[in-house]
Amino acid sequence: MQYCASLTEYKRLLTREVKIGGLLLGNGHPIRIQTMTTTDTMDTEATVAQSIRCIEAGAELIRITAPSKNEAENLLNIKKELRARGYDTPIIADIHFTPNAAEIAARIVEKVRVNPGNYVDKKKFDFIDYTDAEYAAEVVRIRERFTPLVKICREYGTAMRIGTNHGSLSDRIMSRYGDTPIGMVESAMEFLRIARDESYHQIVLSMKSSNPLVMVQAYRLLIQKMDEEFGECYPLHLGVTEAGDGEDGRIKSAIGIGTLLEDGIGDTIRVSLTEDPEFEIPVCRDIVEQITVRGKQATQPPVFASADKLPYDPFSYKRRETIAVGNIGGHHVPVVVAYYAATDKIKPTDLEAIGYRYNATDDKWNISDAAADFIYTGKILPDFALPGTLQVISNYKAWQASPDKKKCHPYLRAVNYLKYWDNATILHFVAVTVDSEEDFAPLFEKLKSDHGAVLVISAVSKHSMVPIRNFIAELMRQDIKCPVIIKVETLANTVDKQLINFSVDTGGLLIDGMGDGLMLLGDTKDIENKKVSGRTYLEVKSNGQFLNNTAFYILQATRTRISKTEYISCPSCGRTLFDLQETTAKIRAATYHLKGVKIAIMGCIVNGPGEMADADFGYVGSGPGKITLYKGKDVMKRNVPSDIAVSELIQLLKDNEAWVER
Repeated sequence: MQYCASLTEYKRLLTREVKIGGLLLGNGHPIRIQTMTTTDTMDTEATVAQSIRCIEAGAELIRITAPSKNEAENLLNIKKELRARGYDTPIIADIHFTPNAAEIAARIVEKVRVNPGNYVDKKKFDFIDYTDAEYAAEVVRIRERFTPLVKICREYGTAMRIGTNHGSLSDRIMSRYGDTPIGMVESAMEFLRIARDESYHQIVLSMKSSNPLVMVQAYRLLIQKMDEEFGECYPLHLGVTEAGDGEDGRIKSAIGIGTLLEDGIGDTIRVSLTEDPEFEIPVCRDIVEQITVRGKQATQPPVFASADKLPYDPFSYKRRETIAVGNIGGHHVPVVVAYYAATDKIKPTDLEAIGYRYNATDDKWNISDAAADFIYTGKILPDFALPGTLQVISNYKAWQASPDKKKCHPYLRAVNYLKYWDNATILHFVAVTVDSEEDFAPLFEKLKSDHGAVLVISAVSKHSMVPIRNFIAELMRQDIKCPVIIKVETLANTVDKQLINFSVDTGGLLIDGMGDGLMLLGDTKDIENKKVSGRTYLEVKSNGQFLNNTAFYILQATRTRISKTEYISCPSCGRTLFDLQETTAKIRAATYHLKGVKIAIMGCIVNGPGEMADADFGYVGSGPGKITLYKGKDVMKRNVPSDIAVSELIQLLKDNEAWVER
């Protein structure tokens, strides 16, 4: 069940060393940062200029699309111009559908990326019932078409990334394995076996998906499969594809990439944002910096002797089984707890930041879809009638003085819980520091018969994901089913870094089915109009709103609680057929109120139709100025002029009863 070097301490997964130009990757070398240009590859000057901006921002590898032989040949001009200007950063050619272009590019640049789903195979959403002999014959056909590229790469010293995308698995793989992480793994392994048979090992692999949960599971399975079959692992390129823009894109990327990096998995990363590529680099740096700092910290021994034995399956999602205590745990969605203990007095207007707006005229509360479920108030109690859906958590003494004990619930440190608490029927919260030196045996014993307890768990370590995971795993081993709220505090001094910290420390736990709620703490004073990698957080008006929004964004990204529209938006590249950033903004502005609806916005057909299968509706570039609209994976309207395509998308939503008026 183990897929990494250690589940309790930070150890990099040992991978083969790969040389990409003058850059060494894998085998313990630093985690490399890369991005991809969005310019037309035939526009040499624009591509060179954007590449330089990315390099100066910190990119160590630059990827450029080569959709045809012409673009592949022009990579030579781009490379010459970059070298003439003093930049020796390795260039990667991004190839889809066109083996001939890959064979040209492999003679020019330092690395080529091929997608097993569309390099030889096709995707038409056809199910084909192969016999074993027919399937084997298809693999032989792939070998014949892929081997020439392998030989060229070996001859020229060119590295290769075998990059599987969840959204572009071929019909052959889908027919045999389904739309699954193991299908993604097998798609790459077929190509890797061919390369190994040719004694070619300068290979990097990736398992990308727009769903962080699928992405994480696929990488874990790939590691297990390589170790099982070859006794070694190749370097891994990490990324969440079509992550989107703004906070959504950053959170989704940090969850997927950070979860793996925390376990020592990953040798190079790219954050795929629907923004200019140089804005991806600071996000990459923040993610890598968080892990690098952890690696330098003194190693803490595991709290539990059996910590390396998992009581859950890390390769498939199953939420930890818990009892329901009030609206926490069981089959309830994870709750959000807002922190109000730092204020002297709570006023009705203070609750606007967490989704509650009081209308004095009709004496009613307006409640948003992203409204917190609890507020932790510490020593104070609100002196006004709270909204019906909002409850209070207060310290034990304040709770004793509360006149409404149905609405207010006690919060006790574990030591006081063990000494004083004897009511196992009413809802109460128990605070536990999971990486403390204390003996947890008495706590575990008491919790086994306590049906009203909810744990609020945190860690002293700046990197809390691993010790919290170890603690929850021990609860599972001891069959303790009380719900758990994950409490994380960050001391990071920028909005971007706080998003990364929260996403990594909580997202990985939610991906593994752990956690029945979130409580986020952080200081983001004067957050309004602060910029994040060149983008302004106009909608954030207060620290409380930022923390509340972030909690709901993380739950949405891990698909554990849906509170808003979800956008699957590609990061744009030289294949993009319309202004992706502008179009994404227009679609967001028109559809942001459609809770639970998933809309994919794709610049071209490379991954578009595949990702449509995970979206309810899709907007895909099909030609210059032309858009194809999808419902699921089915084409609904072809070649819609781009100037009316957003209106046509809205009509499609209305026709399928997915539209509601604001």
